[in-house]
Amino acid sequence: MDKLLQLLSKNADLSNAQLAEMLGETEAAVADARASYEKKGIIRGYQALINWNLLQDEYLEAFIEVTITPKADQGFEGVAEIIAGFDEVESVYLISGGYDLMVTVAGRSFHDVAMFVAKRLSPLESVTSTATHFVLRRYKKDGVLLIDPNEEDGRGDPMC
Repeated sequence: MDKLLQLLSKNADLSNAQLAEMLGETEAAVADARASYEKKGIIRGYQALINWNLLQDEYLEAFIEVTITPKADQGFEGVAEIIAGFDEVESVYLISGGYDLMVTVAGRSFHDVAMFVAKRLSPLESVTSTATHFVLRRYKKDGVLLIDPNEEDGRGDPMC
């Protein structure tokens, strides 16, 4: 992977000047490379990595394993695109193993996510089964630790 992409994947907030210094390139060369990656669709956006552990009452995430019967004319792609179009869905992956798709969903409560699965996801014609796994705590995301070693986890021992 290109060094510029590696740096941006770890910290998209770096300026072109900072990236140029880190890469030993000119700022103009970095800006051109970045613009080229954006134009080609390699860079699709820039996001902040939020530690939702600190906002437990406002955000709930679930991983949903989905088994589907692909449509003859669309295969997995058509069903994945439909699911990806739902506002609650954060990501959709075609996976190997006992399920076909892994869907990440966000909501404000267990009820919100359960109602999404019951009323929107499961009724899709191609969906044959789902298994929902709620995220209870995040420890690391996108290579970033989200835990403070001094933080208590509810068991009284800050290192558990």
